[in-house]
Amino acid sequence: MSVLAFDLGASSGRALIGELKDGRMTVTEIHRFPNDPVQAGGRLYWDILRLLHEVKQGILKARLAGYGDLQGIAIDSWAVDFGLIGANGELLANPYHYRDHHTDHIMDEVHAMVGGRAELFSRTGIQFLTFNSINQLFAMRKAGSPLLDQAQALLMIPDLLGYFLTGVRQSEFTNATTTQLFNPINQNWDDTLIAKLGLPRRLFTDVVQPGTIVGPLLPDVCEELGVGPIPFIATTEHDTGAAVAAVPADSGDFAYLSCGTWSLLGTEVAQPVLNERALALNFTNEGGYGNTYRLLKNIMGLWLIQECLRMWKKEGNELSYEQMVAQAEQAAPFRSLIDPDDAVFLNPANMPQQIREYCRKAGQPVPESAGEIVRCVLESLALKYRYVLECTEQLAGKRFAKLNMVGGGINNKLLCQFTANAIGRPVEAGPTEGSGIGNLLVQWLALGEIADIKQARAIVRDSFPLDTYTPHAQAEWDRVYTAWREKLGL
Repeated sequence: MSVLAFDLGASSGRALIGELKDGRMTVTEIHRFPNDPVQAGGRLYWDILRLLHEVKQGILKARLAGYGDLQGIAIDSWAVDFGLIGANGELLANPYHYRDHHTDHIMDEVHAMVGGRAELFSRTGIQFLTFNSINQLFAMRKAGSPLLDQAQALLMIPDLLGYFLTGVRQSEFTNATTTQLFNPINQNWDDTLIAKLGLPRRLFTDVVQPGTIVGPLLPDVCEELGVGPIPFIATTEHDTGAAVAAVPADSGDFAYLSCGTWSLLGTEVAQPVLNERALALNFTNEGGYGNTYRLLKNIMGLWLIQECLRMWKKEGNELSYEQMVAQAEQAAPFRSLIDPDDAVFLNPANMPQQIREYCRKAGQPVPESAGEIVRCVLESLALKYRYVLECTEQLAGKRFAKLNMVGGGINNKLLCQFTANAIGRPVEAGPTEGSGIGNLLVQWLALGEIADIKQARAIVRDSFPLDTYTPHAQAEWDRVYTAWREKLGL
């Protein structure tokens, strides 16, 4: 059975054909495209209609490649961003990019409006991040945006693209939870928070679980692309939720690291963890497949490397990924370390310069070469992974024997090895296309081709090679970790 998954990341998107036969799945990439934000009028936007065009191109390429009998189509993407639909059913404006600065310094006001951080966490269980949807919406309200008065529906990115394809307005559970406006206890939008912030309740559409068949493609879409009324399926539409669905865990208790532009590290729990310790550690409880929750923490991730590469290219020093990693491997260990989650790294004008400035202010040797900077980032990420893994274990009341690592970041073998070294436990890495594979699995679950999530994860283990990294130089990493943690006050 063939289904089509669109996996949209912060820098690129891909269309993947999934085929399931005899308990194994194969994945074929048929379309890849850039996802570049657009700066206009002092704001940073997603080019949503370009993304819609690329989704249509993926459907067309699937037909031309001989996959005319697709049984399903689904889209997953990053979280928090959304589009607003007006009374005439049209998109009112391009969605803001989560790195746009309109939410700068807005969180304290939001917290004051809703009764404080503790109250907000107890109602949503979501990590406090500047760009969360709740902050974006309040920033628009504070700025007097006319869009909130005109809008009739708020749709997260996959739901928005699904609306263009099917005409159906709905909110998929895993992405809805990331808004910091969804109440996991009531299992619905939090009307109290919405009212306190002065947001229109009509914006928030019915929430559906991943694995819901939304409806067929619209007739005009079918005519345009020369395809039949293929069912559009609400998968685990938050890409991390999709990646976690694809974790090839061999037991019910596992820790995962979804590694890409962002790193997300945590575990899967049956009920959200809403206690004071989770609040103090700024953990999040995002929705997962099967009405589970992903107890995790966002870590800045390979964004730091991506921005360094972009800046070096702009300066005429175009490094390949392989060259970059090779230079990092040759650089001296533990020369300079950072906190990857410091706010200065969220969206600086010049990432290499920002890293140098951070190290200078911290009284450390300043990394000058590309190899030194990349090694600094990779070692710092590995140390942060250990810290967050230990916090996860504390909150979940469990100790995990290994860490399952999925996503594009596993192609960086040096990072995988550093992570194993830092945590002092094996890292099992694979598959690379975690989000896309999870997207496909949930479609097959919706269509009844897979019985349950346990079988889905077994299919991943049987279908894709996994690399295991064992820890080295444990005493040295332990020493550095203790000093790094003390310096950051963690």
